[in-house]
Amino acid sequence: MRSPQCLCRFCDNDLMTRRRWIADTWDEATASLTGGQASHLIRVLRAQPGMEFDIVAGDRVWHAVIAGITGDAVRFNLVAEVQSDPALPITVLLSIFKFDRMEWALEKVTELGVSRIVPIIARRSEKHLAQAASNRTERWRKIAREAAKQSRRSDIPVIEDPLPLKTAARREGEAVKLLLAEQERATTLRAALEESLKAANDEYPEIRLATGPEGGWTAEEEALFDDEGWKPVSLGPRILRAETAAVTATAVTASLLE
Repeated sequence: MRSPQCLCRFCDNDLMTRRRWIADTWDEATASLTGGQASHLIRVLRAQPGMEFDIVAGDRVWHAVIAGITGDAVRFNLVAEVQSDPALPITVLLSIFKFDRMEWALEKVTELGVSRIVPIIARRSEKHLAQAASNRTERWRKIAREAAKQSRRSDIPVIEDPLPLKTAARREGEAVKLLLAEQERATTLRAALEESLKAANDEYPEIRLATGPEGGWTAEEEALFDDEGWKPVSLGPRILRAETAAVTATAVTASLLE
């Protein structure tokens, strides 16, 4: 039976999960959608005051009710906080490769719960892609935002500006730093993670995963990672495409953390 307070035709508290939106602006009591989200809600879903939805505001999720619609903006009253899971302590250093496949990988690792993605320019990143990467960052952030909304995350992963590999590898500091390396055979990603989690006892450590471009890392890059304390690990004997390796590594890591 529909809750007597719910006026939303998309919401049945007993049978369905409320549609979730990510607020563009918010304060302690209200939140608003603008732009494309608001336009979709108004024109496609026929928003009306009183409709109930879930709203992500910052890193918190709220049960919210539409309070008013003005032009292309929808304002909500935040009614009650909804319990939500935090992002996983996973950062993916994602080498730049063909944008369509890279963007698919970015979308999927967002769905899997990573907290941060760092696009990196590796030696074998195609030159024209590396040059164009800085102009794609806002698009990547939009993809992550939509993937977070689709997967009902309570936050959006940080998508950093592209960095040279050397800079990214050196600045990660204290963390479990794992390098996906084709030449590695002795240590699997799973074994390295299990060892690190056991050493951390009841606390989840910060985990960094570095995944290479098409063609893999150069010997010089592997030596640089080694100097910075990164541990080479394997996903098995098969050679995976760059996007497959990134998503597989994230999925293996997430499965051990959740």
